Amino acid sequence: MRYAKRVDANQAQIISALRAAGAYVWVIGLPVDLLVGYKGHTFLVEIKDGPKKRLTKLQAEFFENWAGGTLARIDGPEAALRMIGVLSGVHP
Repeated sequence: MRYAKRVDANQAQIISALRAAGAYVWVIGLPVDLLVGYKGHTFLVEIKDGPKKRLTKLQAEFFENWAGGTLARIDGPEAALRMIGVLSGVHP
């Protein structure tokens, strides 16, 4: 079994922002970092500490093959809130 090697420095801030907005957040580690539920919608979330950080081979394969609900790569609290529709008028 594979395990996530490290936690991105911005993960705690992202989780706090999502929870403050009313989302339910579960840290799953692999194949992505978070499972997020918000207003009847499910999001699988990969956190990267900056836009230039690359996906691992496992993550890249997962992103390429995922056929389910929303799969997002985010790099900060603002992106997390945009994802769930709290910012910029986008609603899930």
